[in-house]
Amino acid sequence: MSWRDTYQLWENFNGLETELKEELISLKEDPDMLEDAFYAPLEFGTAGMRGIIGAGVNRMNAYTVRQATEGLARFMDSRGDETKKRGVAIAYDSRHKSPEFAMEAARTLGAHGIPAFVFESLRPTPELSFAVRHLNAFAGIMITASHNPSEYNGYKVYGEDGGQMPPKEADALTEYVRSVENMLEIEVLAQEELESQGLLKMIGEDVDSEYLKNVQSVTVNPELVKEMSKEMKLVFTPLHGTGKMLGKRALKNAGFESIYLVPEQAEADPNFSTVESPNPEEPGAFEYAIKLGKEIDADVLVATDPDADRLGIAVKTAEGHYEVLTGNQIASLMLHYLLTAQKKAGALPANGAVLKSIVSSELPTKIAESFNIQMVDVLTGFKFIAEKIKQYETDGSHTFLFGFEESYGYLVSPFVRDKDAIQALVLIAEVAAYYKQKGDTLYDGLKQIFHNYGHFKEKTISISMQGITGAEKIKALMVKFREEAPEEFAGIAVQYVEDFSSSKRTLQDGTVETIDMPAADVLKYKLVDESWIAIRPSGTEPKIKFYIGACDDSGVEIENKVILLEESIRSIVNE
Repeated sequence: MSWRDTYQLWENFNGLETELKEELISLKEDPDMLEDAFYAPLEFGTAGMRGIIGAGVNRMNAYTVRQATEGLARFMDSRGDETKKRGVAIAYDSRHKSPEFAMEAARTLGAHGIPAFVFESLRPTPELSFAVRHLNAFAGIMITASHNPSEYNGYKVYGEDGGQMPPKEADALTEYVRSVENMLEIEVLAQEELESQGLLKMIGEDVDSEYLKNVQSVTVNPELVKEMSKEMKLVFTPLHGTGKMLGKRALKNAGFESIYLVPEQAEADPNFSTVESPNPEEPGAFEYAIKLGKEIDADVLVATDPDADRLGIAVKTAEGHYEVLTGNQIASLMLHYLLTAQKKAGALPANGAVLKSIVSSELPTKIAESFNIQMVDVLTGFKFIAEKIKQYETDGSHTFLFGFEESYGYLVSPFVRDKDAIQALVLIAEVAAYYKQKGDTLYDGLKQIFHNYGHFKEKTISISMQGITGAEKIKALMVKFREEAPEEFAGIAVQYVEDFSSSKRTLQDGTVETIDMPAADVLKYKLVDESWIAIRPSGTEPKIKFYIGACDDSGVEIENKVILLEESIRSIVNE
């Protein structure tokens, strides 16, 4: 069936939502946008789906949400009645259509006799992960597009362990989703029917309180927090998202008292009206926090993204400015503090392990090794960290101590199985209090870490390739880097190449070794000076990403090295 045939089905469908019907009419005036909305279904992959809200099979709307949920329901049907009885937990963030999409999912599940536990109002993604485990649900659905612009929304599926489904289960689910032939004709129950049949169970404070009880375990040194609770000043912005819902309560429960919410960004706003991008990775997201921070002389500024799974911070320098740190730097500060405190308390387990993605900094690796703690690399995607935690619980081979990704995602305690900005918020406040007690700032702490372990700097280059041809361009670039593998970057020789799609590591002398990881479309080049370059297509956006990890004894030289490595990458891309 051509995209025009699919469009005709939508145009002739009598039950189409009025808003979408009106959008179809307006799309007739823009043939390119019309084709983009219908040329291919919105991709449902291991990370769920994410797209622009609107009419069409390549958009986020009630019908694409129903299709994804119908696939999940059929997957659960295949597992039998006991699986179905466990139900599905559903949460949503502050985006346009998020509450409506959450209810569409519940209505679709209800048609299969599957109960839905739906949060009464917006909640952070990590709480959804917790709720799946707490309620013993079979799965979870999170309606969110993370830190994407306001015109986006998305849909993520979580497994029964509270983590995003690993590849095997996700692939099986995807097959069920793709087997749904006509998303316009999926049966759903009215909300009233769900309620009368006991298939809709609203949840809220009952789960909040249990989650927050668990967050209290994140605090390492309650006496330190008590001593510094008033003196250490923290500015917090949830960037118009869900972070305020539990973040301030978690900080208060930990004992912090001098918490200042950025008033302009404290309330939920699907337009994210004060920021160009609601992304704590972006320095611009801290504009209002910096203004407030200067007014009150804050020690640390903290921002969470709309669904509160990612956290960014800005720290005060000696000159009184606020410097936005990278996710790798934040993770290094957290890890160093955790391991130092546990060693002091004699609580470091002999089989302790820290987990990170293959595109994250090697500085935390150096830190972990200095405490005789193993660093374990996994593929990009927090589901792989969750998978390892589950393995460690099963076989007892390691004790999980900390997990992180360079993209501002951290996990301190595994009662959640996804990145958790609420946990991270509580921990980074304690780390700031620790340095404040010593008469230092977090920035001083980071400089001390560099002095002890060497200078590390990372940079991610994201190249967007939109539209119908974008995916083909990304594939072509990956082929180019595989078939014409560079022997050096910026004059620094490649020591070995790792191709995770074939699970092969190829050394300079031609020796080939096997990589013990699941297959993934990622390339990584390790350079002779211990710097590295990684390349991967984004799993949720039409982008190809290049990761640079550089290390050097000199803070000045490392800046130059990153610039030269980026120039080298861009010259290859533009050849």
